[in-house]
This record gives sequence, C-alpha cells and structure tokens, in this order.
Amino acid sequence: MTYSARIFCLLILFGAVFGERELAADERPPNIVFILADDVGKEVLGCYGGETYHTPRLDALAKSGLRFEHCYSMPVCHPTRVCLLTGKYPFQLGNPRWGSFPAAMESHTIAQQLKSAGYETAISGKWQLTLLGEDLRHPNRLGFDSYCLFGWHQGPRYFEPMIFEDGALRQDTGGAYGPDLYVDYLIDFFQENRDRPFFAFYSMSLCHDVTDDLDQPVPHGPDGRYENYVEMVASMDLHVGRIVDALDKLSLRQNTLILFSTDNGTPKTYIARAEGDNLIRIPVISRRGGQDVPGGKGELTDGGTAVPTIASWPGSVRSNSTTRALVDFCDLLPTFLELAGVRSIDSAGDYPGRSFTNVLHDPKEKGRDWVFAEGRGHYWLRNAQWKLYSDGRFFDMENDPLENSPLDDTSLGKKGRRNHEFLISATRELRRGQ
Repeated sequence: MTYSARIFCLLILFGAVFGERELAADERPPNIVFILADDVGKEVLGCYGGETYHTPRLDALAKSGLRFEHCYSMPVCHPTRVCLLTGKYPFQLGNPRWGSFPAAMESHTIAQQLKSAGYETAISGKWQLTLLGEDLRHPNRLGFDSYCLFGWHQGPRYFEPMIFEDGALRQDTGGAYGPDLYVDYLIDFFQENRDRPFFAFYSMSLCHDVTDDLDQPVPHGPDGRYENYVEMVASMDLHVGRIVDALDKLSLRQNTLILFSTDNGTPKTYIARAEGDNLIRIPVISRRGGQDVPGGKGELTDGGTAVPTIASWPGSVRSNSTTRALVDFCDLLPTFLELAGVRSIDSAGDYPGRSFTNVLHDPKEKGRDWVFAEGRGHYWLRNAQWKLYSDGRFFDMENDPLENSPLDDTSLGKKGRRNHEFLISATRELRRGQ
C-alpha cells in the first residue's frame, strides 16, 4: 500500500470513529434525578390541593410536567427504600429488618444496573440501609460511585450534621445546615458529569424530624429549637428548587428526567424541641379541601401510602398534565432501566414492577392493573377504585376514600364483584411461591 493510500485509509477510519462519537453524544440516554422526600403526604403540596404550606417550586415543577394521582409507597420509609432499590416487594426478600439490606441483592440494585448501562451514580442525604459508620463501603457495594450521607441514628442530620462522604467522616460541618450540604454535593456531581449520563438519587432528610434514639438529643438549631413541620416543608421546597436551577444553569434540563416522590405519608407528630433528655412532640395537622388532615404515616390507608409524585422532562413529558395510571415503587427500577436503554432486567428473580415510560410520554396510558403495599404483617392490592386487604376487607375508594365502610357480599354490585374477584386472583398470583 502506498503512503498516500495509507493516509487515505487513516482519514476514513478517523472519520468513522469521529462520526460514531458525535452520534453517541446526540443519542445519549437521559440523566435521571430522583428526589425522594421523607414523610410528606399529598396534602402537603399545593399542586395536590394542600392549603397549609407554601410549595411554589414543587408546584412549578408539577406545572412543567406530569402529576401522578395514583402512586403508592410502603407506609414507612425503610421498606419503601428497599422496594425502590431492588424492584421487589419486601415480602419477596424476606421482609428485611429495619436498617438492613439483603446481601444477595447488593449487586442487582437500580444503581448497579444503571452503572452497567454506563451511568455515573451518586446518592446524597439519607441512607437508612445500615449504620453507615460501621460499613462505609455499603453505598458503593449497592452501585453508587459516590455518596454524601448523614449518620442515620448515629448523629444529627440537620444542624451541624454528622456526614459520611465517600468513605470518610466530614470534619467541616460545624455551623452548617445538612440539606444545604447534601444539595451542594449533588450540584458538584452534576457539574463533574455534565458530559455523560448520570443517575442522582437525592434521598432527602426533609421533612423527617430529628433522630430520637441517641444518648443525648441532637443540638437545637440557631433558634434554640428544631425546625417545625412548616419550616421543613419550606426548606424541602427550596432545595428542590436549587436542584432544578442547577440543572437549568448547566443546560441539562432538556435531557434530564426529574422525578419527585416521597417515601410515605405525613407523620402524625414531629419533634419540636428537647427539654433536657425529653423530646417534645407536636401533632401534624394539615389542611386540604377545606378539611383537617392528620398525618397517616405507618398506616396502610391512603394517608400512609398514596404519595405525591411529579415527573418533569421538558420536551418529553407533557407540561401541566395529570395521569390516573397506577404506579408503585417497584415500577421505578424497570422505568429507569428502560430510559437508560437496558433491554431486560437482570436475572435476580421475579420483578413485579412495570415500566411507566409510556405514561411519561402519554398521560392517558393505563399503566398497571393493580399496585401493592404491605406493613406490619398486613397488605393490600388495589386498582384506582377498589382496594382489597389481606384480612378480606374490600373498599370502594372512589366513594369511601377514608375506608369507613367495608363492602360485603350484599353491597358489592356487579362492578364491585368483578373487581373483587380480579384482586383476589391477582393476590394469589403475586403471593404464589411465598
């Protein structure tokens, strides 16, 4: 081959490689920013009809995208987090004890599978899956390249927080406010990875109250007390706004799905202050639709499990839209993997969830036929209107949303009987092999 021919071939090869690189950049899968607030029910957000709190940034996020009417979590935080990370219901994993994670699933988490698809991964805020100070590699083993997490049940999360960051205890949190630091960390992560796909999990500390089982109560804030629930909601809203603004500033919004949800309903009380070693708790009563709404956290009612959920992705998710599609936290893993271009979930066993990417693109899509929640040895299956508990109670949620009057054989009607039979069949199928 002559010298000229060699040069020509090299130019052709360079052009092919260069073209592939440009194409890959153009077709890069979306960034995914998942924001999980803590202890926040539907009645808290203005865009869901809440009247007590001021949530302008979350309301604006809902206006820019899609609001889900039927998203369901577990009634408390730990099983919800296990569910979203594994794509499986807690009972399928032997109901992991509080503060633990099934070792067999460490290599199969949502973060691990996104890493395998080429995503950079980070988590900031709350961990709760172990006492992090005793196992500093745990987030990495579950697929997170980097992390900034407070010492859950080891120290403060808000004022002068105890934070473990990428394998070490931070020494610079004196005088700091935890949520500021968690968001600072994620914004740096956005900046560092702006040219590659990333998955950022903002596992918020807000609006959970302070740790209550240390030898001494955690320090009060600058006002000589802890934040009240109204203040925590305002801070939650502010920090969601900081995330959105950072993505806008970095010109990343067009290729980023922001999904906001919460781990369970609003708490019944919050810790207002410490008096010596005693923690003073105040009831949380919110207002929605002209009615007082007590916190429902821990209950299998809608007050504990029906959570606000917002998806925003300019150009891909229709603005100012709502959907009645059924979604629960097992659906997050298949949804995120489909967005990442992963054709099939790995072989770690049965995954009950279903991707809702079709709903993101068309809010009129139906979604799943049923969703599930469990807690304290009980569970239910439901669709948009009908709900069947493991103890046999059956409710028409459209006409009895507070579950005051379970239906019996004489009051089912044809539609109710048909849905009752369907949910019994779905329950048997789900629990098969347990």
